[in-house]
Amino acid sequence: MSDPTFKEFVSPSASVDRPDVEPFGSVNSDVLQFIPLGSGQEVGRSCHFLHFKGKRILLDCGIHPGMHGLDSLPFLDFVEVDQVDLLLVTHFHLDHCGALPWVLTKTNFRGRCFMTHATKAIYRIMLGDFVKVAKTGPGGEKVLYTEEDVEKSMAKIEVIDYKEQKEVNGIRFRPYVAGHVLGACMFMIEIDTVRILYTGDFSCEEDRHLRAAEVPETRPDILICESTYGVQTHESREVREQRFTETAKEIVTRGGRCLIPVFALGRAQELLLILDEYWRAHPELHSIPVYYASALAKKCLAVYQTFVNGMNDHVQRQLLYSNPFVFKHVNSLKNTDHFDETGPCVVLATPGMLQSGLSRQLFEQWAADSKNGCIVAGYCVEGTLAKHILSEPEEITTLSGRRIPMRMQVSYISFSAHTDFTQTSNFITRLKPHHIILVHGEQGEMARLKGGLQRLFEHNPDFSNLEIHMPRNTESLTLRFVSEKVARLVGSIVANLHTDDHIQGILMRRNFNYNVLLPQDLQEYSSLRTSSVSNFQTIYYSHSVEWLTFNLRTLDPHLQIEKLKNYEFPDYLSLDAKRRKTEMKMTDVTLFKMFEGVANVYFIPGENIVRICWMADTEADIFIETIVVCVLSAEESEGADKLQLPDITNYGVDTKTVLKSLIHDDAGKIEVDDENQVLKIESGDNAAENFTVESSSVSLETVLKTTVNQIQEHAKGLKSSVKK
Repeated sequence: MSDPTFKEFVSPSASVDRPDVEPFGSVNSDVLQFIPLGSGQEVGRSCHFLHFKGKRILLDCGIHPGMHGLDSLPFLDFVEVDQVDLLLVTHFHLDHCGALPWVLTKTNFRGRCFMTHATKAIYRIMLGDFVKVAKTGPGGEKVLYTEEDVEKSMAKIEVIDYKEQKEVNGIRFRPYVAGHVLGACMFMIEIDTVRILYTGDFSCEEDRHLRAAEVPETRPDILICESTYGVQTHESREVREQRFTETAKEIVTRGGRCLIPVFALGRAQELLLILDEYWRAHPELHSIPVYYASALAKKCLAVYQTFVNGMNDHVQRQLLYSNPFVFKHVNSLKNTDHFDETGPCVVLATPGMLQSGLSRQLFEQWAADSKNGCIVAGYCVEGTLAKHILSEPEEITTLSGRRIPMRMQVSYISFSAHTDFTQTSNFITRLKPHHIILVHGEQGEMARLKGGLQRLFEHNPDFSNLEIHMPRNTESLTLRFVSEKVARLVGSIVANLHTDDHIQGILMRRNFNYNVLLPQDLQEYSSLRTSSVSNFQTIYYSHSVEWLTFNLRTLDPHLQIEKLKNYEFPDYLSLDAKRRKTEMKMTDVTLFKMFEGVANVYFIPGENIVRICWMADTEADIFIETIVVCVLSAEESEGADKLQLPDITNYGVDTKTVLKSLIHDDAGKIEVDDENQVLKIESGDNAAENFTVESSSVSLETVLKTTVNQIQEHAKGLKSSVKK
């Protein structure tokens, strides 16, 4: 690598497909779980639960437009909402965000919620209007939340820009342009090394104001893809626009009124652009008004005028001269109180599926007149009036329960900005995912799309391992992903590192990133702070300093000795409790520096004590235990001060002399194999050999050998060194 302070290595066993022994959903589990809580083999209440490596994500949180109250919510009781880390919302349509205020204000959700800037701005308008309309519509007594709840939810929503990467609790995610509506996005999510792309609703076709969906530059392991239109193929935009304008013109020129039910934001603005342009080009229509009938009409247009920079190049170029959303032939209509019903007109009214509101009111007033017409310009969910009238019923039931004749002309010209089979298959071909999970589609359309994709890719080598799934609502889908564990060597551990070196350090994991480093580098490469613990131990010792020196040299032949005059012990090392509080302890001491500074041993003759001081450390503790045994052994030796002490300065050379001094002549014949580091003691017909010690540390090897001998000597006596 170019940076000398970083290296990477891969665990040798990382690629082995081993059985999953970790609890499901734990950070070390290889199993990913996906549960549709809504829009699983249906359209509406989009909400999906993703659980992998201990991370929990909700993708969208919408309501079902054909249901009311709690029945319209996703099946959130199948998950523990309070444990969800992240909630990502793709766009402002109610079937993708309509349940969000309920989750953010009525549950114990404690995670973080993200959407784009435009989506958040429009969300506030859409949800506020939804609450007002829901109060007056069917099931009004079952309103899920209030306008105050919508305002409270705004404070809990964070915004993100397109292609901006964020990380929450180890989950990395990035939004991409999805087309569909202003502010809509798809999310690329990365957990550990697994990438998941959730499309939400998307369109790969550029229209009059929106860009086409982007294709992410990285290949996802899982593609969670909408299947709204199955294997259908949309007609070209030019043909669709021509049919739309000609149908509207035909209705008004025969003296009828043309109703176009739309949602306040989204396709409405596309249709307004088309109508305004068409009216400008046809002077004979200038006397026929076009109305945008929504309680949010002015607010909606203001939002679109604000976020024009997020639209396509066509709009950007037009901005040099004028704002395309300042219409010349379109009038805003907040309600029908001042609506002049005399004469032909075109009215775009909300909501788009005729559930209630202005569009339902106008539809009931105009349905019985055959001169009038209704153009259904978007996707219709099962159970809504817009879907019902496409079957050409002879009569319909009003909101008040009356049955009225249905004579008006109904035309279906879809401007729904969802992908068709061609767009979806091309999108998948470019991404080459390993798994496809189909959502947001009626069961039949979804099944046809699955079959169509399987036939399309069955002979394509790039898709030889492709698996396509279409789980139902609340059905748990599990997929296994075995990832390699890759760690970086960081900091001073990298210095002078060679290929076959043995690596020893701290393995630090932060979410799914692994680093190996030395303890002294923790502060630089992590948020951890290191501390040092000073230890000391005091032992009674009544013999001479020479005898202590002799015994300590058996452990460390290279120890350093210093004579300290009037040494001031730190306050915490003083034995006297009273003096500890009032003054420093001052005395003459002999200092033994042992094992290259691992331990300092102080001999204080005036108080007959040995004080051992060291910094707490696993290896240091082993040395200290050995020193303690050595000092205790020296103290327990009878007649120690009368012994003739040999010169053991060259301990490593004169091993036999040292051993004879320790064991005495009555132990028997001693043979030392210096080359193989083996000690052999013979006494009569018996013999004993000690173990062989191998260590990269000379001092540690010496400590271990001597410790064993001294433990044997003082536990069983000198002659117990020989097996009897």
